[in-house]
Amino acid sequence: MTTILHIDSSARPGRSGEQAHGSHTRRLTARFIERYRQFDSRTEVIYRDVGAVPPSPVTGGWVHAAFTPPAAREPWMVEALAQSDALVDEVLAADIIVAGVPMYNFGPPAQFKAWLDNIVRVGRTFGFDRSRAGEPYWPLLADAGKQLVILSSRGDYGYGPGQRLEGINHVEGSVRSVFRYLGVTHAYDAAVEYDEFGDERLLRSLADAESATDRIAQVIASVRTRRHAA
Repeated sequence: MTTILHIDSSARPGRSGEQAHGSHTRRLTARFIERYRQFDSRTEVIYRDVGAVPPSPVTGGWVHAAFTPPAAREPWMVEALAQSDALVDEVLAADIIVAGVPMYNFGPPAQFKAWLDNIVRVGRTFGFDRSRAGEPYWPLLADAGKQLVILSSRGDYGYGPGQRLEGINHVEGSVRSVFRYLGVTHAYDAAVEYDEFGDERLLRSLADAESATDRIAQVIASVRTRRHAA
């Protein structure tokens, strides 16, 4: 059984191609799920729409609670971490994390950043011990075999590696960095560009992103099949 955590974070409801002004990232994440299931029918999907229902942002009380040992937490601390615990449980249960992350002002949407902040949890997704020799922080998901797929969209074009706007693309790199910190190092991405132009270049970019999404689904399914057969 493969478990996929499917995250959508676009503020746009609906999917492009199905609804006027629908989301390209919602379109791509749904396509990934559909394609992956063609290769692996025994797939369970956990769905979380942080675009429609954003997680609460981290507060000072949240931080205090998170860094308090579980056995010493007061009732208010348990309550403060309840939503975060649920989000972390979903990440821990997932073999594949598929995140639709559109570019908003050169970075991820605030609602997706809030989700990231809630899943970076001491003692659950990363370890910390100030008395530990060498590095006091270490990833707790490193041996879990998890894989990350980032499906993005942007209004302009040229944000890819070596392209004109690479230096101000803070979407894929920032998301990869957070997951690498937690120990998830196998990551893939695809993106739609030219949304603000709305011409044939957008249509070509959509087609290319869909093809890339299909390839990623096939590659991950093949990797998982070989791993289970070994």
